[in-house]
Amino acid sequence: MRTAVSDPAATRRAELAAFLRARRAELQPEDLGLYAVGGRRNTPGLRREEVAQLAGVSVTWYTWLEQGRPADPSPQVVDAIARSLRLDAESYRHLRRLAGLAVPEPDQMPDDVGPELNRLLATLEPAPACLLGPRFDFLAWNDPFDRLWKPGSLPERRRNLMWLYFAKATTARRTVGWQERARHLLGQFRAAAAEHPGDERFAELIEALQVESGRFCEWWSLYNVEQALTGKITVRHPDVGIIHIDVIEAKFPAHPGLTMSVHVPARASDQDKIARL
Repeated sequence: MRTAVSDPAATRRAELAAFLRARRAELQPEDLGLYAVGGRRNTPGLRREEVAQLAGVSVTWYTWLEQGRPADPSPQVVDAIARSLRLDAESYRHLRRLAGLAVPEPDQMPDDVGPELNRLLATLEPAPACLLGPRFDFLAWNDPFDRLWKPGSLPERRRNLMWLYFAKATTARRTVGWQERARHLLGQFRAAAAEHPGDERFAELIEALQVESGRFCEWWSLYNVEQALTGKITVRHPDVGIIHIDVIEAKFPAHPGLTMSVHVPARASDQDKIARL
């Protein structure tokens, strides 16, 4: 079925239809404890009526889905179809995306990183770089990042980007225009916290930040939200002077919840200053 590029909703429905047909073709009735319907089969996999039976929906309505027709499936129905087709976690998330529904975050929130990501941090030197967890915790960093920001000097339970920016007497106060940068980060932190409602570690960290910093407490009540962690910053370092940095962020599909933050020196002179630290 051909779909005009100018109609994204129709394109998504066509992708949903193709995805459902492909997943249905991978299953056999005996895999799901069903008796074959209608005798001999001319095509592999489950039939539409069998998927509809398992999901508790009408055959006509399910057929509309596989034909790419507007059907507006509810979250409950999409989840039932996912169970009927025995989708794994990533296929389930893909199905919800195609259905235009919110995609749940993976249950496991990483608290450490593997050796391959630590090696990646080392290959980025002399650029300072770190790995942030979903709560903005510093999970790993390379030597230039340590020399520039000293995350290891923070209390073990407070090795966190928000603590670095809002706690008293930390290296983040070297940032020129600290208040503007801190406000942007707080908006991104609020957006991240909203993706994990009920997370006890988020709640504990937010409470501790409100006690530690009157500025955090004041700005938190404004409910500003932002998404990107990227941008340009200028650091006034006591040993080498002004350093101009481009902050670039990257995500890893294979490691959901992790963000790599690379602080790229803007000029050769800035790189020389970081090397001299």
